[in-house]
Amino acid sequence: MENLNEKSAVKTTYFSIGSNFLLALIKVGSGILGNSYALIADGIESTADIFSSTFVLLGLKYAQKPPDENHPYGHTRIEPLITFLVVAFLVTSATIIAYESVINIQTPHKVPEAWTLIVLGLIIIWKEGSYRYVSKKAEATNSSSLKADAWHHRSDAITSVTAFIGISIALYFGKGYENADDWAALFASAFILYNSYLIFRPALGEIMDEHVYDDLVEEIRAVSLKVDGILGTEKCFVRKAGMKFHLDLHATVYGKISVEEGHDLAHKLKDRLHKELPQLMNILIHIEPDTINEVD
Repeated sequence: MENLNEKSAVKTTYFSIGSNFLLALIKVGSGILGNSYALIADGIESTADIFSSTFVLLGLKYAQKPPDENHPYGHTRIEPLITFLVVAFLVTSATIIAYESVINIQTPHKVPEAWTLIVLGLIIIWKEGSYRYVSKKAEATNSSSLKADAWHHRSDAITSVTAFIGISIALYFGKGYENADDWAALFASAFILYNSYLIFRPALGEIMDEHVYDDLVEEIRAVSLKVDGILGTEKCFVRKAGMKFHLDLHATVYGKISVEEGHDLAHKLKDRLHKELPQLMNILIHIEPDTINEVD
């Protein structure tokens, strides 16, 4: 059964797909009619965004499958893999835009139509708003693939800004500056590649179990001390898997209690952590005896 975070992430992805489909049609159509390759290039990226957002949606759906015999920790590791696929789409679209920009720079063509600036202005506002909306949802759900999808919106807004600047230069200076929007598209492709790295790096850290969760570790230690009988915590290893986290925790208890009492304390601690930190999924508690502060 989907939890609230998963439902929210899926709904947000549907929003991205619908938004990108509509904008791709508007951009490509306006670019063709308005003699602007920068706008057409912008539309190409939005078209790639449709496919990448679809893969994000499929990944989120797959990640919700419960654990089974072959996947005892669940299927959530699909998320960073989907993020890599999204990055591949970004790099591909940036490469296509750069190649076509170079070709168009060398080809004489008309100055873009002035009305294309109005279209771009509206697109910039919409895409920046979309970035903020999807990014907020990504932070709330701890979804790396949704974060990548949010950056698609931001990179789209940036390419639209560069197109706006390029077309404005071409219109203002006139003859001899017809290819200013092509240079703008070339600059946008470089920015997309840079964003691709920013998206790729955290996903790589997630798949490699990189430790970047000090704040969560502090919360885990604080919650653990609220359980009667838990004297402290030692090793605390956290790794991210999709929207959730796996935890390996060593907790110290009085060394003279029975095995059964230690077992019960481990379950109480696990239940408390699940209750106060719902982002934790699999929790493994290892009980350590505290012999230094032992009381007779």
